[in-house]
Amino acid sequence: MSNTVWINALAELQQQGEPCVLVTIIEERGSTPRNAGSKMVVSRERLYDTIGGGHLEYKAQAIAREMLENRVRETRLERFSLGASLGQCCGGTTVLLFEPMGQPQAHIAVFGAGHVGRALVPLLASLPCKVRWIDSRDNEFPEQIPAGVEKVVNDEVVDEVDNMPAGSYFIVMTHNHQLDLELTAAILERNDFTYYGLIGSQSKRAKFEHRLRDRGFKPETVQRMRCPMGIAEVKGKLPVEIAVSIAGEVIATYNASFGEKSADGEKPVPMLVPASRRSQAG
Repeated sequence: MSNTVWINALAELQQQGEPCVLVTIIEERGSTPRNAGSKMVVSRERLYDTIGGGHLEYKAQAIAREMLENRVRETRLERFSLGASLGQCCGGTTVLLFEPMGQPQAHIAVFGAGHVGRALVPLLASLPCKVRWIDSRDNEFPEQIPAGVEKVVNDEVVDEVDNMPAGSYFIVMTHNHQLDLELTAAILERNDFTYYGLIGSQSKRAKFEHRLRDRGFKPETVQRMRCPMGIAEVKGKLPVEIAVSIAGEVIATYNASFGEKSADGEKPVPMLVPASRRSQAG
């Protein structure tokens, strides 16, 4: 049955973290190629199911791909007259609903499967984020990894920094200060992230700043590091309290920077903390 094609496509794309647009005929008047309720799914690469073919489907596909390209989150209604302009002779009118699905707002790498990591990752997994959870120690991960989270076990943890796309979020909370420092250096070397948070105190930050400057990093690059990270108003030392604080800062950051582009149109504008706190930091 055709009905299952779009449902299966949505499930499969969601599992892969692949954004798509669900296109539905919500109204048809006169003679149209498919009935109201017909659906198709448009991903960046493929088309699943059909709303009747022809120029209407081609036009709908173009609109959906443009929405994906611009990372549009809002639904959209479009009315089409199926006359000569669409190259269709039925002469009816069709209204299409375009619903963006599964658009991740943030690609997040979490380094460290310790207590705070185990409290944080389920929170991030419940957000519109694509999470890679990375550690060299397989036995540190819980048995159940939250749905949608990719578990990565790699002895060369630092190599994973290069496997993230531009504009990613990096959260570092490993069991080893030296590893934290090497990860920090690799992330700041890229300097194309939207957010970088390092777990630790002000004194840890001061030590890291000193070592990073010795390695030739510019002060303005080092300044982009959030350490201590998280929302300062959320107090508490329990792993879940720290995790909520960090997750809150991630949400505030992607809400502030979602869909914004730099002058070259390629990378997201890096916005590290919500506007209210950026102004205080000045």
